[in-house]
Amino acid sequence: MSELSFDDRDGLIWVNGEMVPWREANVHILTHGLHYGSGVFEGERMYSGNIYKLEEHTQRFFDSARILGFEIPYSIREINAASIEACSVNGIS
Repeated sequence: MSELSFDDRDGLIWVNGEMVPWREANVHILTHGLHYGSGVFEGERMYSGNIYKLEEHTQRFFDSARILGFEIPYSIREINAASIEACSVNGIS
């Protein structure tokens, strides 16, 4: 079975406040989340060019981070804008 490799794809990813090519998006080998599984995430879907319940997803993301003691260095507005931009630059609708 042939599957696409996650490290060799076209497109852009929002990392630390900027869009970077997929192949250049890296984390340090000693990243806490890699070693200890500490992290939060939200899965989102887009319908007809709109991310479904974007505000609610982002708020839940921030709430989860707060519960675990993580400080997100971006505002909810910035995260929402990055989500929309990532979909736009990658042609996702």
